[in-house]
Amino acid sequence: MKICRTIAGLKQQLGELRQEGKTIGFVPTMGFLHEGHASLMRQAKEQNEAAVLSIFVNPTQFGPNEDFDRYPRDEERDLELAEQNGMDLVFLPSVEEMYPRKPLTSVLVSGVTTRLCGASRPGHFDGVGLIVSKLFHIVQPDRAYFGMKDAQQVAVITQLVEDLNFNVDVVPCPTVREPDGLALSSRNVYLSAQQRSQAVVLSQSLQLAKEWIPQPGMTAGELVERVKNHIRGASGAAIDYVELLRFPSLEELSADAAINELPYTVILALAVKFGNTRLIDNSLYEPIGGVDHV
Repeated sequence: MKICRTIAGLKQQLGELRQEGKTIGFVPTMGFLHEGHASLMRQAKEQNEAAVLSIFVNPTQFGPNEDFDRYPRDEERDLELAEQNGMDLVFLPSVEEMYPRKPLTSVLVSGVTTRLCGASRPGHFDGVGLIVSKLFHIVQPDRAYFGMKDAQQVAVITQLVEDLNFNVDVVPCPTVREPDGLALSSRNVYLSAQQRSQAVVLSQSLQLAKEWIPQPGMTAGELVERVKNHIRGASGAAIDYVELLRFPSLEELSADAAINELPYTVILALAVKFGNTRLIDNSLYEPIGGVDHV
């Protein structure tokens, strides 16, 4: 496994791989890797002849009062996990390498960014669009792998790739969870023991929604209220949003829409704060013919 800290060095290594005719799978991350990232790395390695991991905590996607400075970092452990999971190249640039000057360009994807985290974190997806565009231009992968825990990010990047004709296949990968259902996240490390025990309310709510959806006459509005009420039962849980939307367009549903009569996939997306830690989770549901992607 080779480690590159400069764009020029990475391009040189990638050029050698391309001269050998190898397909390239790419896993962009912000580091502090866990089993969710490892699953992406393994899939990239299985489906391509070479696999590249990037580790970069991107400042342009953090708001002024967010956790950029305290975002967890552990380079040594990250590199061990990368090697264990078969990465050929790891790109570890500094902020100065990626942004030698303040960027004057933004990459705005409209529509799919107006709700959920796009509404809660203004400017977040402009920063995501910029860094993903930069990384795709630098790496030029055949396939790029993203976890469905952040389903809105997957929708945004898919739209970005389609609109700008990036020559890359976006591969969504299933959410990886702890045995009790909590979705793996680098931010879970912030949780106190009590908050960690309460945080399972997110996955519990998604499971309950799976049971509620088939009930006759269940509407979008009623489902959302039931989920909110369940989350409110967890001490210390502060709801940022609970929304049921069409996926992947993330269009709003009317509150009286009968879920079982909808002919398309919907997403139930949650964001809940425990103290200063904001967690997200989601499930996709296909009401006609059962439930999928839970």
